[in-house]
Amino acid sequence: MAVYWCTEVIPLAVTSLMPVVFFPLLGVQSSKSVCLQYLNDTNMLFVGGLIVAISVEQWNLHKRIALRVLLILGVKPALLMLGFMIVTAFLSMWISNTATTAMMVPIVQAVLDQMDNTEYDVTMMEQATGQTNTKEFSVPFPRKEDVISNGQVPDDPRSSEEKKMRKRICKGMTLCVCYAASIGGTATLTGTGPNMVLKGQMNQLYPNNNDIVNFASWFGFAFPNMILMLILAWLWLQCSFMGLNFKKSWGCGTERTAKEKAAYNVLKAEMKKLGPISYAEFNVLLMFVLLVLLWFSRHPGFVKGWATRLFPEGEK
Repeated sequence: MAVYWCTEVIPLAVTSLMPVVFFPLLGVQSSKSVCLQYLNDTNMLFVGGLIVAISVEQWNLHKRIALRVLLILGVKPALLMLGFMIVTAFLSMWISNTATTAMMVPIVQAVLDQMDNTEYDVTMMEQATGQTNTKEFSVPFPRKEDVISNGQVPDDPRSSEEKKMRKRICKGMTLCVCYAASIGGTATLTGTGPNMVLKGQMNQLYPNNNDIVNFASWFGFAFPNMILMLILAWLWLQCSFMGLNFKKSWGCGTERTAKEKAAYNVLKAEMKKLGPISYAEFNVLLMFVLLVLLWFSRHPGFVKGWATRLFPEGEK
């Protein structure tokens, strides 16, 4: 099975069901014992989290949340990176890291492309304005994608230093999504698979642990650590790819540049495409909030939770 897991010669879902067939045939375990392992409380918690994640993805609720937060935080380089990381980490707490990254990367790419095109146009305009003092300059500025008659793309007028800076920003913005997805997944018990594996092993090794590892206790332990790691990762990416120019990165006391306005317009246009919140989105959001509240209040530790009151004789 280990070879099948690693090589994926057959779908992973099929590989996971092989013990149900082969363990009873080979006398390793009875069919009853094997099947019970597939329906324990840890696996059902994981399945429940996946169902909610699929519902959120189906109705683009995660995209609406992401765009709204980015529009609120702004498009200054430092704030834009912070916005991407906060949104990615929050979504990764409830949705798989892979799905969160796959959703956020196209948004990051669209913003970066628009910023690049706008910066190119502004540079061309500045050069043309410097070359003529007349107001009748009506020759259209070639865009980055335009091709002249001989099939060649016009030379990029930006300096090599500007190009290097753009590459560094692109790398930083892309990596921040990956870092935030991995960090955010540690905050909740259902955020990533290994967390659930730990809970399952804890219940097997210490069956009378009084449910010490639950959603609330894990969140209280892991969420502060996630916040700390997210801030450190953000600062490290800032220093590595954008330098320590806080005035330029934060834009304190400065107006928005053309490329920052373009990035804001991209986010605003994407938000407009989603339209007003639908009935389905509202219901998914309501059920999501209710589920999280039930997870937290099931067995918070400092007071008796609803599980203790509903099952007074004990619950596993």
